[in-house]
Amino acid sequence: MVSKCANPECAATFRYFHTGKLFRVESPAVALHDTHDDGSMKKPMRRLEFFWLCDNCADKMSLSFEKGAGVAVRPKFARSATAV
Repeated sequence: MVSKCANPECAATFRYFHTGKLFRVESPAVALHDTHDDGSMKKPMRRLEFFWLCDNCADKMSLSFEKGAGVAVRPKFARSATAV
């Protein structure tokens, strides 16, 4: 359950869906589960997790998935204007 901003340095609490940015992350399959009662077919289990960045943090940051570490808050890269 989302209760606060995913940025560990921010104390903003989640209250409304219309504020900030909500991220849905599907974690990689780690375990297998039976798809039939007889156990004849195994399918990878996936887990959905939700993360939220408050308005202030969403303006400057985004989330990224790092293998072995999980979801991490990263600064957004500034887009530079290119001359044509």
